[in-house]
Amino acid sequence: MRIGAYNQVAQVYGQTSVQKKYNTNQASFASTLDQVSFSTVGKDMQVAKNALNSVPDIRQDRVDDLKARMANGSYQVSAEAFADKLMAAFDEKLSSF
Repeated sequence: MRIGAYNQVAQVYGQTSVQKKYNTNQASFASTLDQVSFSTVGKDMQVAKNALNSVPDIRQDRVDDLKARMANGSYQVSAEAFADKLMAAFDEKLSSF
């Protein structure tokens, strides 16, 4: 847009000046404040986030059970199950490329 074209646009729309009036009256001042509102989805997400923060990342009871089973030799890993899970993870990585 050319700078000179601004005058032409101003002539088309007329040159009306906008005058802002501010009332210092307390009632009208309160109506000009910004407001924030959150949707129910946002509130639900905040509740879920707070619930997750209260849950520990490590389930210590399960860790202790596995450590005890490995220590006494009763923990057995199926080689076939391990290989299946390993191949599934490998396939998943390849499909992401």
